[in-house]
Amino acid sequence: MTGHGGPGEREGGVEGEGQEGRDGREGAAPRSALVLVGRGRYADPWHDDAATGHRVAGLLAARGLDVTVRGTAPDVLGPDDAAGEGGAAAAAGATGAPGTGAPSRPALLVVAAGTGRTDPAWDGDDAAWAAFHARLAALVGAGVPLLALHQAANTFTDAPGWADLVGGRWVPGLSMHPPIGEATFRPVPGERHPVVAGLGPVRAFDERYCLLQPDPRSRVLLTTEHEGADHPVVWQAPGPGRVLYDALGHDLRSYASEDRRALLAREVAWLLDGAPGGADPAE
Repeated sequence: MTGHGGPGEREGGVEGEGQEGRDGREGAAPRSALVLVGRGRYADPWHDDAATGHRVAGLLAARGLDVTVRGTAPDVLGPDDAAGEGGAAAAAGATGAPGTGAPSRPALLVVAAGTGRTDPAWDGDDAAWAAFHARLAALVGAGVPLLALHQAANTFTDAPGWADLVGGRWVPGLSMHPPIGEATFRPVPGERHPVVAGLGPVRAFDERYCLLQPDPRSRVLLTTEHEGADHPVVWQAPGPGRVLYDALGHDLRSYASEDRRALLAREVAWLLDGAPGGADPAE
């Protein structure tokens, strides 16, 4: 796994690195994954994006993926001039993004970012980020699978298409969560999607997001109970592309749960290959 110097980015070894070949393609070169963690306008005060992003990266590396962790930045998915005529589509098909240190066409894209300060003097105005959002949407539209984690339901609020891309959103003033603690998340009864087929309850020390607003076309896979109601927390977005939203993962305590890591493994396996996941690779 690699990190690249700059705010919001982590470097160095992680637990689980070096276990090659876990992505089920014996003898093949490792596929790449890009983990985008919030920094600047996409870093909120409630989540340690760098820590959780680094943990997720370690779990992906343990499954044989070649993982890069980057903080959100306007040019992280390619140079600014890639947003010119036909640029977003060209960036989605490019084989490299010189100078960025991030693959422009990874096999998997993970977003662990939130919402922070949006004043232009802090981290640029909306126009400065328009090319980033266009390139991200182009990657997913071109077939790069996307996993949006936890606070990603409330990120990229300056990109009107983000909520459609991930199949739902956190609605300020409506969405909420009870105090963090031991939590249970259950597969939707009778749901046969590979991510949850045969999966039991997922228990973790985590937040329980409630009153999220999934797109009516999204396929809800897991829910959590609060005050007598079941609230969607994991769903497959309606498309285009293969996209999952997973509301678990507030901090590192969530990933201490074997159940939570098993769910993540299933999600990654389905996103990459359409298949159910294997054993937990982390411990």
